[in-house]
Amino acid sequence: MKIAIVTGASSGMGREFVLQLSQYVQVDEIWVIARRAEALAALADEVKTPVRPVALDLCDNNSFESFSQLLAEEKPDVKLLVNAAGFGKFGKFDNIPVEEDLRMIDLNCKALVMMTRLVLPYMQKGSHVLQLDSLSAFQPVPYIATYGATKSFVLSYTRAVNQELKGTGIRMMAMNPGWVKTEFFNHALTTNGNEVQYYNHLWEAADVVETGLKDLYKTKKDYSVHGLSVKGQVFLVKLLPHSLVMKIWLSQQKKAKNNKNLTTK
Repeated sequence: MKIAIVTGASSGMGREFVLQLSQYVQVDEIWVIARRAEALAALADEVKTPVRPVALDLCDNNSFESFSQLLAEEKPDVKLLVNAAGFGKFGKFDNIPVEEDLRMIDLNCKALVMMTRLVLPYMQKGSHVLQLDSLSAFQPVPYIATYGATKSFVLSYTRAVNQELKGTGIRMMAMNPGWVKTEFFNHALTTNGNEVQYYNHLWEAADVVETGLKDLYKTKKDYSVHGLSVKGQVFLVKLLPHSLVMKIWLSQQKKAKNNKNLTTK
């Protein structure tokens, strides 16, 4: 049985991957993973490919054992893994509960590595792994410190393992969007004062996911960036000292832009 697996599939970017992936890969089932079982089940009415909801909390170590057993029982041919589960918290580091910092590390880094390691043995030549990353991976980001650091890990890990996979026919790519209009902000802004209030551009999830899937299947890139302005920022961040980049970032935050109606019900 050929399958695709998408974590964080109940909302936001993960959900959008489920809606679009059939345009790029043909599978018998899409396994959708998140905590909210009802939201996962609802996806069955939105895509033609059969959906299998797998309700798991990827911050719970027991979830990996359960998923490992499921893979061993089904022995699927995994054509695509999308690790889209993750969250961020904005604000002063000491205003963010340390438990939340650790959950960010667990979900954004540990769970991504665990899912990658569990699934790779069920992949063959022609399979793909897409790791949902962030523009913040390319620089230190004050007031988004832990989240940005986790995304730097994802970028480094993805690019390195992609090199190790050379010769297997399996390809791994990170996807590094800028600000995207999703439920991400519902959680991220709960610890934010006015430390982060400048959002230079808000992208649509559907457009960003389309770019990511095109780059995954039609290029040899090991990371994908959507939008000319974001590509320009990545280019400049590689050239400028990070001390200067952080000063520019902090200066931007003194003036609010596009910071209204970011959260959804």
